[in-house]
Amino acid sequence: MSIVNETTSPIARTERERTAPWLAHYPFCVPAKLDYPEEPVWWLLTRAAEMFPTRIACQHYDLSLTYAELAVAARKAASMFQRLGVTPGDRVGLLLPNTPEYLIAAYGVWMAGGVVVSLSPLSVAEEISHLVRTTDCKLVVALDVLTPLVTTGVYRPDRVLVCTIADRLSLLQRAGYNALLWRRGGRQFHGIEHQSFNELLDAETPLAGLFRGDKNTPAFILPTGGTTDHPKAVTLSHGNLLANAWQIYHWCGERTGRDTLLAVIPFFHSYGLTTCVTTGIAMGATLVLHHRFQPAKVLELIETTKPTVFPAVPAMLRALHEQWQKQPRNLKSLMWVISGGAPLEPAVAEAFAEAARCRVVEGYGLSEASPVTHVGPLDGSARSGFIGLPLPDTEARIVDAESGLFDLPAGEVGELVIRGPQVMQGYWNDVEQTIGAIRDGWLFTGDLAKFDADGFFQIVDRKKDLIITSGFNVYPSDVESVLRKYPGVTDVAVVGVPDPHKGELVKAVLAVENKAKFRQHGLEQYIAEHLAHHKRPKVIEVCEGDLPRNFLGKVLRRKLRDA
Repeated sequence: MSIVNETTSPIARTERERTAPWLAHYPFCVPAKLDYPEEPVWWLLTRAAEMFPTRIACQHYDLSLTYAELAVAARKAASMFQRLGVTPGDRVGLLLPNTPEYLIAAYGVWMAGGVVVSLSPLSVAEEISHLVRTTDCKLVVALDVLTPLVTTGVYRPDRVLVCTIADRLSLLQRAGYNALLWRRGGRQFHGIEHQSFNELLDAETPLAGLFRGDKNTPAFILPTGGTTDHPKAVTLSHGNLLANAWQIYHWCGERTGRDTLLAVIPFFHSYGLTTCVTTGIAMGATLVLHHRFQPAKVLELIETTKPTVFPAVPAMLRALHEQWQKQPRNLKSLMWVISGGAPLEPAVAEAFAEAARCRVVEGYGLSEASPVTHVGPLDGSARSGFIGLPLPDTEARIVDAESGLFDLPAGEVGELVIRGPQVMQGYWNDVEQTIGAIRDGWLFTGDLAKFDADGFFQIVDRKKDLIITSGFNVYPSDVESVLRKYPGVTDVAVVGVPDPHKGELVKAVLAVENKAKFRQHGLEQYIAEHLAHHKRPKVIEVCEGDLPRNFLGKVLRRKLRDA
């Protein structure tokens, strides 16, 4: 049972008076409490199609679909899935990049009552096989060059529906695409029944009816990142997905039918799914889709398609600014860039904001919360280095990291816990892990954070990344911020490694411009001047090139610990 301190806990005041310290700092257009439509998540698409039937909903290369066309295609997909035996609650895997087919398939699955299982193109066949088995996924929609990830695993679906983007590419691109398809064996199905997704869509079959479940009906299953061999699978309901889209839609000022959104963040991750697929459609925005992050191409898309909103991760912004310095492009159409997925360095935010003449704010979330819980205000009051304020109807607390029972006052570091309509139903078929993550309705994020007197939140570190050396707590981000300023250092990660005498030692891995010219003796002097004794790295590794990161730009600290 959570113990709430009536004098210091922001959430105590929220429960008693429906107020909180951050409410005074909400942008004037954002209500603290929302009315949520009692509808399934696919309702967002039918609403947009009714409001803006002729507006372009999505474009990918030279293929564009209006909202009316996208809604019709989704209904056809729902009919197709029903014809193939998908019944309410059945799981359908999507192994697709950011293409119109993803939107059509996802909304089609939801209209038919199915549950989308997110299969990542960045996974290996073994990981896909495990998720197919865990979720009992009998049907997968896959891009042709990705089908070997489904067809070569130990556990395989009964049927694969195949999509292609080859017909949208230039002759030169198509030649490379077909060569990749041949090298990967994308036309070999190893006895699995397979059909063309687009050909099946063309078959005219009456829709048996649009599925309408309650808000707790599962809609989306995705594996989380993790250090275990088989990551947990988060289960998000229709209510979770719709609530998070509705929260962000209102946070943006209920802008409807006015924006163009650059959709590069992968849809197979909850960040891309919510900020682009559901929120973008709630806004009636035009989604400019691109299936792979390529800095030069993305800058070209910004200049030619003139997006106003761009969800991104820090690694993208860093790469885009570096490319922009080599080849400047006109980025002034951008109004807002919302960065999430990993900590945003203030210098990166400032550099991109200056180049694009736009507002860059940081947000925060996790898959277990659909994923967004906090965002920097878009009215100019966002604070550098802070993840901003909780979204409407999102309650946030800082509790002691040891027991999670006691609320901490402003300025003290503890674990961030969340409660709101976007918090997951639980982990798929894993009651034990669910109970560990959600206690008394509160989601324990595993992130160490603090809030200031105004209620702005700041992430300090991952709880599991905290280093305890000789009884002293060391937050890796504190050490990294110092080391990053040393000349010649391009990237840095700090981890704890076991030590029989001190418990853990602080280890720093530095990526440098030129290893041969890098002088470690000067670095050691710099460390002695700028870091307390217990924070100083006792193990230092220097390398050229990039540190290992996932697709969201987060450093894979486990690999560095094990190295």
